[in-house]
Amino acid sequence: MDEKPIMGIIGGSGLYSMNGLSDVQSLEVETPFGRPSAPIVTGKLAGKPVAFLARHDIGHHISPTEVNYRANIYAMKALGVTRIVSISACGSLREELPPGHIVIPDQIYDHTHRRERSFFGGGLVAHVSTADPVCPQLSAQLLEAVQTTGADVHAGGALITIEGPRFSTRAESNVFRAWGMSMIGMTASPEAFLAREAEICYAIMAHVTDYDVWHVSEAPVTVEMVIRTLLANTAVAQQAVAELVDRLPTPKTCTCEHALADALITSPGHISPDARARLDLLVGKYYPS
Repeated sequence: MDEKPIMGIIGGSGLYSMNGLSDVQSLEVETPFGRPSAPIVTGKLAGKPVAFLARHDIGHHISPTEVNYRANIYAMKALGVTRIVSISACGSLREELPPGHIVIPDQIYDHTHRRERSFFGGGLVAHVSTADPVCPQLSAQLLEAVQTTGADVHAGGALITIEGPRFSTRAESNVFRAWGMSMIGMTASPEAFLAREAEICYAIMAHVTDYDVWHVSEAPVTVEMVIRTLLANTAVAQQAVAELVDRLPTPKTCTCEHALADALITSPGHISPDARARLDLLVGKYYPS
């Protein structure tokens, strides 16, 4: 596409396309980390260029662990995306966050163990700060956009990412509650951390589909329960994204686009040629040739 997308949207369970796109193109993007989950669909929403990616591909045949998160984020970066909104399903670990509501979390706990978590390594080391793992400015803007739809939406909360693909046991769910977690999902990690390494603003629109398995008066979570709630919320998600896009771009007050400024530790003369070639898109401004 001629214009760089002002926002990337990564759709999770139940959201495999974006209504309202015009000038649609489907792009196959190759990356040093393999192919993204699906072709990236670009087009115009509210008259502005955006990029959409189905996290689990059309037909949902890629499990949370099998998602190539590095390729997905790298491909967005290669297209010039500077902001990403993730739309995903989550279970509630709190009574006050019932199914059907939407949460814009401000914290993430990574409880996965089988995923590639970083672009770095193999000849170039970086230690990026993720104390606040989502972009506060984009999250606030997303909250305002969801509020315009009339949906029940909550600001803040800690989202724990489990490996999956199975749902939790009751013991696990109650431990997560005791830890202070608000929601549970399977895809925020490492996606949010890779976006930070790529210096892309990242926010999450988490759709509460169930009470996980801790709630004694509610049925344990099932796939049917998740999909039913997500389908009911699809229109809300698309309306909120369109509203957010209509308000962008705005001047950035966050520091996401400088996340690597104090994170890179490898001396320029010791970066391997392979690492430089693989990561130049991310670090070229800090290690000019």
